[in-house]
Amino acid sequence: MKAAPICMILAAMLCASTAHAAGCVDVKSARKGFVLARPGIQSEFRPVAGGMMSVVNTYESQSPQTQYLFAGLIEVFRDSDTGRQAMIPFSDLRKLFPLKAGTKAAIEFVELSPNKPPKGTKTLSLVVKGKETFSLGECKYNVLAVKETFKNGAGETLDSFTALYAPDLQAALARRYDEGTSSESVNGYETIKPLAE
Repeated sequence: MKAAPICMILAAMLCASTAHAAGCVDVKSARKGFVLARPGIQSEFRPVAGGMMSVVNTYESQSPQTQYLFAGLIEVFRDSDTGRQAMIPFSDLRKLFPLKAGTKAAIEFVELSPNKPPKGTKTLSLVVKGKETFSLGECKYNVLAVKETFKNGAGETLDSFTALYAPDLQAALARRYDEGTSSESVNGYETIKPLAE
């Protein structure tokens, strides 16, 4: 008699965990799009042609922004009320993917904006440092820690961070700044859900 209630409890727990797991976006459902969010921002990711990921960022305190990211990692175009900008690489980005631990690359590019001719080229250095796990709510994802460093033509560092990139989603789930210092911080999404059709 005691076995029946225990079986019912175990069955209910199994159904609950299966329903919860069904809410996590996986490699197959990511092809239909998904939404990443944290307080102050919601980002809708949609795969598009040419290995690009279209990302529409909606902010609480700013105008919306649209980005096109190659493989969901390397920004090639941005559009918002504050302006448009294209980042044109001089190399074939397709040769970098799929990324693997130990991958290193330097991508020279030029930034183009309306009515603002470029003054020189810039370089994006990528170093895939290793693998980690990153959680979005109850969903866990395998990510690559990708060190990204942007430099101007004179070699001065403009920006540097480590992207926690989920290849299955083709999205950077977080950025780690000042890595290895007392000022280290992580700025990342907190939730994920499928994109409503």
